[in-house]
Amino acid sequence: MKSDAVKKGVQQAPHRSLFNALGFTKEEMERPLVGIVSSYNEIVPGHMNLDKIVEAVKMGVAMAGGVPRVFPAIAVCDGIAMGHVGMKYSLVTRDLIADSTEAMAMAHQFDALVMVPNCDKNVPGLLMAAARLNIPTVFVSGGPMLAGHVEGRKRSLSSMFEAVGEYTAGKINAEELEEYECKVCPTCGSCSGMYTANSMNCLTEVLGMGLQGNGTIPAVYSERLRLAKRAGMQVMELLKKNIRPRDIMTDKAFMNALTVDMALGCSTNSMLHLPAIAHEAGVELNVDIANEVSARTPNLCHLAPAGPNYMEDLNEAGGVYAVMKELTRKNLLNLDCMTVTGKTVGENIANSVNRNPEVIRPIDHPYSTTGGLAILKGNLAPDSGVVKRSAVVPEMMVHEGPARVFDCEEDAIAAILGGKIVAGDVVVIRYEGPKGGPGMREMLNPTSAIAGMGLGSSVALITDGRFSGASRGASIGHVSPEAAVGGPIALVEEGDIISINIPENRLELKVSEEVLAERKAKWQPREPKITTGYLARYAAMVTSGNRGAILEIPKTK
Repeated sequence: MKSDAVKKGVQQAPHRSLFNALGFTKEEMERPLVGIVSSYNEIVPGHMNLDKIVEAVKMGVAMAGGVPRVFPAIAVCDGIAMGHVGMKYSLVTRDLIADSTEAMAMAHQFDALVMVPNCDKNVPGLLMAAARLNIPTVFVSGGPMLAGHVEGRKRSLSSMFEAVGEYTAGKINAEELEEYECKVCPTCGSCSGMYTANSMNCLTEVLGMGLQGNGTIPAVYSERLRLAKRAGMQVMELLKKNIRPRDIMTDKAFMNALTVDMALGCSTNSMLHLPAIAHEAGVELNVDIANEVSARTPNLCHLAPAGPNYMEDLNEAGGVYAVMKELTRKNLLNLDCMTVTGKTVGENIANSVNRNPEVIRPIDHPYSTTGGLAILKGNLAPDSGVVKRSAVVPEMMVHEGPARVFDCEEDAIAAILGGKIVAGDVVVIRYEGPKGGPGMREMLNPTSAIAGMGLGSSVALITDGRFSGASRGASIGHVSPEAAVGGPIALVEEGDIISINIPENRLELKVSEEVLAERKAKWQPREPKITTGYLARYAAMVTSGNRGAILEIPKTK
């Protein structure tokens, strides 16, 4: 066992004395040491129940003969961090989580791990750590929040953000706004739509790193506790069989993840996280392949914000496995991939049933014949930009309009809420990329303001930052190269005409090459917004959005 390095032999007598200080018995010294990485905290609604999940995991590990020991992982609530300097600290925690988990696991020589994440960045951060460490690992999340109800209709956090725009536009009053505040987030759990947290938890099932239901069983269901116990027991089986994350997260598994991503209509953030996780697993995942996958993968689900269904509805319809089973009807998945169940994908989903064709469309009756995400390219995004195609209204799939240019999110929000953005405009928010932000802030506030002001079917938004999974509309993010490194988005001027063609995967600035060259010659890099602390180190090491915003040591000249 890996833990023998800290438990066996004369030289380890000091180590054993410290285990004695922890209350270990001689019997425990002989058993596998299983680390449980707990993202529990009291500030993130999606994490406030994780103490219960962790206790259930501990019980499962102990029942199966292991010795469970808990250590922490941080997590930021993207909703609370939204719209201020705090959002600069969201994406960057993904690497802190991966690094700190690596440090704890290696320093204490755990034999296996159970990861207990839930919200946006700690799911991919822990998947990165699992791939990097490559010791037997199972994931069990805290589960999604139940949808709220306002005036008899299901609602979620995205509804709340849009209600702010509706209030500003005079469409609802203060009392109605307060009703949203009190009702849209009624339970613990990751917010109830197909936002980033739920996207990544669902894709954890697809990758083979989580048990069935990990992405969809609501946080408040007792079934979630049973799942956690099974996860604790299952990690011991993986240890016995020596099944490791890199045996599971193969190139074929990542292709499965991209395919199901398209069918589910996941968050655009999956185009940041999947390449980063793949990188840690030694798999090259170029986002350019996403359009190829999308071209052959129908979009089967319209969960909030793209449609009226929520995670609880997907769970009742059969969950992620039922979506995967639909995809097998056109041979779109690799069924021989190994998973944490000890069985293949094909074996796992063999008996899955689609219980609600209104929530999971049959594959011969999809919402669209192409997937939920699209990669756009053109002279405005030579490397790439990403849009959640399934959340774009038909009239905005092709759009052309004048650029309204802002060098930070706050200025754009002020203009939108101040009535300065009109139908037809293309809002450009730049210097918010991985380096320029730094930290690549989410733009849920401006996209929600646009929708709330009644401009969702007539105004587009383009940024080198990123979007929350709760964003909807013609919202194009991850534009690469970013403005901070002199990408074309830095050269856009007020009033320039921008052409968006999502069906053709094009994003163009209607300015001649000669004019762009003149602007490029005059462009000067901006002074860094932050020069001290973790964000400064992050900005120096982070790559572009199209590469997953992974960290690399800067090359010396």
